[in-house]
Amino acid sequence: MFGIRRKKESELARAVADLGRANTLAFGGVGIAGTLLPETEAYQRVAAAVADHSEEVRDLLDRLLTSGAPAGRVYAATLLERLDPAVGRAAWTTLRGDEAELNTMTGCVMGSTTVGEYAAERLGDA
Repeated sequence: MFGIRRKKESELARAVADLGRANTLAFGGVGIAGTLLPETEAYQRVAAAVADHSEEVRDLLDRLLTSGAPAGRVYAATLLERLDPAVGRAAWTTLRGDEAELNTMTGCVMGSTTVGEYAAERLGDA
């Protein structure tokens, strides 16, 4: 049992590390084939762990929020919002002034925005 827990923790840490290097923000399949990007798969793995490992996930996401690539910071705020809406709102508020650019994908449509613009939209400031 101890080995299983440790394996789960290392998988979670790897998924968060993958989010930390994310170049593109995409929550579902992209392109005509609806392919999942590696960062989307990592997001889904972390999201699945939220209920069972909330304290560990929160610690990892708090670090990701300050040290991740732009898309990784947005993924972190999104997941923190799932964990606790008040914490998520605080994360979005922190990111509102972030001028870093990130790519977004929804289906076949690619776009770009800044972390701050995305955060303002999530906060309803847009």
